[in-house]
Amino acid sequence: MMVTMRPRVRPAGGEFRATLRRSLHLFNEFRYEQPDPARFYTALAEDSAAQVASYTELDGRLVLDVGGGPGYFRRAFQARGARYLALDADAGELAGAGEIEEGTVLGSGMELPFRDGCIDVCYSSNVLEHVPDPWRMADEMLRVVRPGGLVFLSYTVWFGPWGGHETAPWHYLGGMRARRRYRRRHGHEPKNRFGESLFPVTVRDGLAWARRQRLVDGVDVVDLAPRYHPRWARWVLRVPVLREVVTWNLVIVLRRR
Repeated sequence: MMVTMRPRVRPAGGEFRATLRRSLHLFNEFRYEQPDPARFYTALAEDSAAQVASYTELDGRLVLDVGGGPGYFRRAFQARGARYLALDADAGELAGAGEIEEGTVLGSGMELPFRDGCIDVCYSSNVLEHVPDPWRMADEMLRVVRPGGLVFLSYTVWFGPWGGHETAPWHYLGGMRARRRYRRRHGHEPKNRFGESLFPVTVRDGLAWARRQRLVDGVDVVDLAPRYHPRWARWVLRVPVLREVVTWNLVIVLRRR
């Protein structure tokens, strides 16, 4: 599938730039996910809010974060004036940074407990690969967005270097084999258990879903991009096989007319 996109980006604040310097900064922060998660997730949340704000105004808008987890993303979006709701299927994740804050909802991303067209921005980061029916969740995110609203969906690509999460790079030999190896080496299951809380989602899957949305009346595909790459590296999405390995994380941005 060939993908040629010229994203219709409307900067809101103008500070987000997909530069090589930004990419290097984020990849450096990834090293701290395990030893210092607050540092890692704060950096990722601030970058994410800036990236979303490059597509739409956030001040006064209602943002639903599907799989929001602890409050790092809440603080980043609220700093830009957004009204923020977080949804997670795991109460432990919601309380990971302390008490569960107001505006949090316990529920499934595959059955969002919100009516049609009530959300300004529906956002999800690195959650899609953790649900057994990922494109049902993507459809749900689109359902709850109002006309003029935005869907920002990103996920970790299975065949990328981090596709197996803490079992990487052994996931290249198979998800179950990587899971068993982790259990033997560490004496316990990984947090992200292949087949239960981790599933293979590819770039091809995401591009196919985005292509289907182009056939839906009233939906625009605004952008498709490797999330952490500099802007000039977008060409990788046009190369089958290569894109699965080097994309790392795919961003899909949709807007309802």
